[in-house]
Amino acid sequence: MPAAKHLRFPVENAREVSALLLRPPKANWLLVLAHGAGAGMNHPFLESLSQELAAAQIATFRYQFPYMEQARRAPDRPPVLVATVAAAIHAAQKAAPGLPLLAGGKSMGARMTSTAASQHPLDQVCGLVLFGFPLHPPKQPATKRADHLTKVTLPMLFLQGTRDTLADLTLLGPIVANLAPRTTLHVIDTADHSFHVLKSSGKTDSEILRELAQTTAAWAASTLKT
Repeated sequence: MPAAKHLRFPVENAREVSALLLRPPKANWLLVLAHGAGAGMNHPFLESLSQELAAAQIATFRYQFPYMEQARRAPDRPPVLVATVAAAIHAAQKAAPGLPLLAGGKSMGARMTSTAASQHPLDQVCGLVLFGFPLHPPKQPATKRADHLTKVTLPMLFLQGTRDTLADLTLLGPIVANLAPRTTLHVIDTADHSFHVLKSSGKTDSEILRELAQTTAAWAASTLKT
């Protein structure tokens, strides 16, 4: 597997952020992948997920939001986050021309990507891949964060764990069902918000990462048009 290529691209107000392009030799897709609120693009979860996606013939373009690039704790305001998503998709197109695009992210990155898609078309993106969509704050069940999903016209893949305290599946399941046929929900038994699983699941965290990647590849191949 080739090493990830370090890149930089501009966002609003002429600021630049970092990105990592990992492209396997026979890639079928390029996933523009946003990080969660508390950890940047170099977090071990995203690093390992990108490796598994590469093994499944999906290239990744991981990137930083401005606050993470500047080592600030508090996330940027939603307009800045959404603008960064759009800028990252544009930069990914330039970095790997010719590959059909997916966009998504982990937790906050998933939510900001779907928010961006609800506000304006995302250039040439074929579908959204949402790892651990944060439907509500921890242990505070609510659905308001999903209101914008009705405005997303792209196919969406939700990958969620049954122990995720940021997404009560009794709430998320009906939301996804109501948005059918453009939505798919893949549930991972005993996985928490970080996709750690219990020993009782009979699987390891590494096997779960592989499942996430292979599910994404199978969904893209069977559902999306390029």
